[in-house]
Amino acid sequence: MPIKIPDKMPAREILEREQIFVMPEDRAFHQDIRPFKILILNLMPTKETTEAQILRLLGNTPLQVEAVFLRIKTYQPKNTSPAHMEAFYQTFDDVRGSFFDGMVVTGAPLEHLSFEEVTYWREFQTIMDWTLEHVTSTLYICWGAQAGLYHHYGIPKRPLPQKLFGVFAHRILKPVNLVHGFDDEFYAPHSRYAEVRTEDILAKPSLEIIADSEEAGVYLVTSKDGRHVFVSGHSEYDRRTLQTEYLRDMAKGLDMALPRHYFPHDNPEQRPIMRWRSHAHILFANWLNYYVYQETPYDIDRGILSVKTLSHHHD
Repeated sequence: MPIKIPDKMPAREILEREQIFVMPEDRAFHQDIRPFKILILNLMPTKETTEAQILRLLGNTPLQVEAVFLRIKTYQPKNTSPAHMEAFYQTFDDVRGSFFDGMVVTGAPLEHLSFEEVTYWREFQTIMDWTLEHVTSTLYICWGAQAGLYHHYGIPKRPLPQKLFGVFAHRILKPVNLVHGFDDEFYAPHSRYAEVRTEDILAKPSLEIIADSEEAGVYLVTSKDGRHVFVSGHSEYDRRTLQTEYLRDMAKGLDMALPRHYFPHDNPEQRPIMRWRSHAHILFANWLNYYVYQETPYDIDRGILSVKTLSHHHD
């Protein structure tokens, strides 16, 4: 089924080249079907790249998805034009009175700062609180996952001695619906300077660790009611995203090690091996199906209180 995004959004051309069905706004309007409304808070610096990455995964499911992009009102991105942000993004004031089936919160290159030092932290906290009454399930990625665990559960992020950078093998610890169809061993990219620790999560009875990695640590965490899903890595990354980050940091004069388990024979001249594409698609499809579609009310505008009641009943 198609994903509905604004007709002139640059990501449309990328997705259409990949034969992902992107529906024009006028055609979607005339279909007698309720699309699933997914709000995407894009905190990554290269907005257009991240738009395509997230939309690619949301668009590869049997559900019709309407994507709405959200920006932080109190912060002006440096790498994306104001015209692009004005054309394709809404502020929290624009969506405050609406309800959404799901929400995706991306990562952000802010791990060297404490959460309280982030210029838009207060606005972000307001949005996270708002999701509890207005979003069926929220998927938090990388720094977004660290921020969500800290805000909702008081779990700290802890600095790593060096950047965790590369593609790592993971294992399933708890076979819940989120990992239905995963292989026993699966791969995902990581690019971060901080972590959340197993013992901190296990101290919270309402949270479960679903998957981890011997090298990369905790990977998938969910609240037991499915309202919060936390992903410590970047399953949405393209083949060359880690390469781009590596070359960017080298150009800045940073002492960067090669991303691990990424380039064949650790040779940055060779084409990176992509080993996480199928995992990424299954992860997003499972989240949309089991944590959004199976739980959300048909009339989303009536709110999600019934969902909360249903979820607690499942516990």
